[in-house]
Amino acid sequence: MNAVDWVSYAIVCVFQLGLFLRGFDWITNFLNWAGPLVYLVMIALLGVIWYKAGGGLVAELGNIFDGRGEHPGGPVAAFAAVVGTMVAYFAAVVINYGDFSRFVKSESHMKWGNFLGLPVSLAFFSFLALFITAGTAVLFGEIVTNPAEMAAKVDNLALTIIAALTFFAATVGINLVANFIPAAFGLANLAPAKISARTGGIITAVISFFIGGLWVALISHIGIAGFVDTLGAVLAPLYGIVVADYYLVRKQKLNVQDLFSAEPGSTYYFDKGWNKRALFAFSVASLFSVASVWTPALAAWAGFSWMFGALLGAVLHLALMSRKAPVMAVQPV
Repeated sequence: MNAVDWVSYAIVCVFQLGLFLRGFDWITNFLNWAGPLVYLVMIALLGVIWYKAGGGLVAELGNIFDGRGEHPGGPVAAFAAVVGTMVAYFAAVVINYGDFSRFVKSESHMKWGNFLGLPVSLAFFSFLALFITAGTAVLFGEIVTNPAEMAAKVDNLALTIIAALTFFAATVGINLVANFIPAAFGLANLAPAKISARTGGIITAVISFFIGGLWVALISHIGIAGFVDTLGAVLAPLYGIVVADYYLVRKQKLNVQDLFSAEPGSTYYFDKGWNKRALFAFSVASLFSVASVWTPALAAWAGFSWMFGALLGAVLHLALMSRKAPVMAVQPV
């Protein structure tokens, strides 16, 4: 990164940490206006592009959906692979779910938030992105998917400023929810007597500042799709193991008190605090699912790495745990 990139990066990092230290009320207020702002700017951008592109935009949409592509399995397999990558992406974010669901006022609010925030929001955002991308092909003679490149090609100062503010709000909002807050809480949970959520946030900010500075160089080499698929491939077995353990091994019953106990003989103590069967299932399933992303012979299956990893992790965990009847819970939830 050049000097301007580093200064911009530092401003975003400092603002994000400051917002976190102000508390969840400030974060909630920021997200409540940052989210709609992104949509308003995208709708305005779509309007401008559609006005300039005219009827050519609809024709370009037809070209996008005509089934051409380079995927070896054809358009149907390509679509399925994209769906698999999207599942891997959102599955990674679901790990952070508990950090925010604790603040909902009721189960009904949680359900409506999930419905509006995932299927509805994703469908609407995809609709906008698709039309905008088709418009760039008409206006610039090539498909442009990077919003920063779109703003650069238009070469308009006002649009550049608006785009920069939008990128800023979107970056801070998404990073807070998906990366920063979960990491801060995770560090606090490691040693709650010594590390508060506030301290965890400061530690996260320091570590992530240096990691983030090298991030662009890393992503440019492996590609965003490869990174998302790899992350999903590693986390997928955890999902499969957790689901299989809760629904099939423990029959949807938990001993809530023992969840917080490290005493020998408690329900979840296992072997000196470690469930070696689950660890083995995770290791084998992760190795297989990651290999499906990076092994050339399995390239066609890269988009399905999350699904395979989750299924394999669940099957292995169920088989291994069935060898010895687990201690059943006494307090259902």
